Amino acid sequence: MSTFAIGDQDFLLDDQPFRILSGAIHYFRVHPDLWADRIHKARLMGLNTIETYVPWNEHSPEPGSFVADGGLDLGRFLDLVAASGMHAIVRPGPYICAEWDNGGLPAWLFTDPTVGVRSSEPGYLAAVSSYMESVLALVVPRQITQGGPVIMFQIENEYGAYGHDKVYLQHLVDLSKRSGVDVPLFTCDQPFGTMIEDGSLPELHKTGTFGSRVEERLGFLRERQPTGPLMCAEFWNGWFDNWGTHHHTTDAAASAAELDALLTAGASVNIYMFHGGTNFGFSNGANDKGIYEPTITSYDYDAPLSEDGHPTAKYFAFRDVIAKHFPVPAEVPAVRAPVPATVVAVSSTAPVLTTVSTSLVPGRVPPVEVTGQYRGFHLYEASLSGGGVLSFTEVRDRAQFFLDGVPVGVLSRELGERSVVIPGGGRLQVLLEDQGRVNYGQRIGEAKGLMGPALLNGVEIVDWEVGAVDLGSLEAFRTSAVALPRGAASAGVAGPSVSFATFDADGPGDRFVRLEGWTKGNVFINGFNLGRYWSRGPQRTLYVPGPLIHEGANELAILELHGSATREVGFAVGPDLGPDEK
Repeated sequence: MSTFAIGDQDFLLDDQPFRILSGAIHYFRVHPDLWADRIHKARLMGLNTIETYVPWNEHSPEPGSFVADGGLDLGRFLDLVAASGMHAIVRPGPYICAEWDNGGLPAWLFTDPTVGVRSSEPGYLAAVSSYMESVLALVVPRQITQGGPVIMFQIENEYGAYGHDKVYLQHLVDLSKRSGVDVPLFTCDQPFGTMIEDGSLPELHKTGTFGSRVEERLGFLRERQPTGPLMCAEFWNGWFDNWGTHHHTTDAAASAAELDALLTAGASVNIYMFHGGTNFGFSNGANDKGIYEPTITSYDYDAPLSEDGHPTAKYFAFRDVIAKHFPVPAEVPAVRAPVPATVVAVSSTAPVLTTVSTSLVPGRVPPVEVTGQYRGFHLYEASLSGGGVLSFTEVRDRAQFFLDGVPVGVLSRELGERSVVIPGGGRLQVLLEDQGRVNYGQRIGEAKGLMGPALLNGVEIVDWEVGAVDLGSLEAFRTSAVALPRGAASAGVAGPSVSFATFDADGPGDRFVRLEGWTKGNVFINGFNLGRYWSRGPQRTLYVPGPLIHEGANELAILELHGSATREVGFAVGPDLGPDEK
């Protein structure tokens, strides 16, 4: 067994000075069969530690549940870190930000208006205690003091940017210690104003989050913590993208120079991100600082290791910097040969509007949470006796309107749109897309859907029928799909629909789906939701992790919301995230 502690100036591993050289890998953004590969490549860059967040909403999709298998097997991930000879840092939140849906907080937590999130309110403390106890059951036996890899455990996350409830923080500390945590507990906050003091307690080790101006940031941190090792717990070496913007990149040499300054100053570091991964399914978050901006599917982050696990120029620049200060392995990552580009045409399609079932919800138009499904798509239906201007208080986040099956308009939260002209009476259907819950700021936890009252020419429309679009299983769409005419690949498909194709493969291997001629929706490989696509970019391809592909026949399914100009889908050789900001 080993020990890990906070010394007067250094971290102490078995009582000897130790510098943490960590890289962030979010296990929940990487296919589990690829965890070992990503961890190994972190070691080859010269890192000695892997850091990960833990997403509460992913592990606990409903109250009282805790899922920890498959892609959420945190225990297995930590065991793989240990098997690689590396250490681990665990950051369980309960709030993680991370450009992740709702910042990792479960949407069901907000359905009770009496719950005071991220505070010492009793209802919230009961919920967070249940979650933390489940996480700690996996982490405690994997501490370095018990022969495992875990050397540090975080209490909350950038809490100083949100609040300063010391009773809440102390509750998390007491719970952690009572559950058996005996490695150092720490907090991280931005080195501005009073965030570091507000977000921590005297007994907790304080770290900073920043990506530049190293000397200034470390000086700020040292002023507020006169002793103990300096650490940048999130060294921001890239950035994330929103739909409709450019692909963000940072210069590899400039980032490497900042890392060099950090190591020269004697500080420890966690590179955020070492490997970003993918916002599979509907897991992406969003920003809203006056304008709603959903995050794209790729979380490449311009990280040293790309979304598909390839070392970049930044990888080798960082490796060279680390080698100036510490030994690095002689081995370098092997380059994988790309899978050749191919084209597949969808052969059958099923309409969405007639496949989804709805149920009456009496009264004012409700948020989608009434269905018990907290992500993805929902269908609203109402019978109108006449037409006119239909308005809402707000639309969260994007609504397509159909009258007797005919498209009549789209309302977008991003554009601030709240009213649509309905040409006449008939059966109104509204396909509502939750484009990602806000992950930072005051709008975390807000309800999704059509925000009432719903007024048609000033008169409220009540008693809507609402249903969830179940995309966890595509069986209902497979059953209702009809064959498309052969030899008409350029004709496209109507939307909203789910279309299917079958393609053959020699075996597992990474691919990238290219959706030229398609408008907006989601792509599924053998039932796995790869994430969202949108013709507005910047992302133009979706990453397909190799382990999703089977030898022989494979299924491709596409949820297309508006209609396509083609029935063909390309499998590209590599990723295309659009132009960067240069």
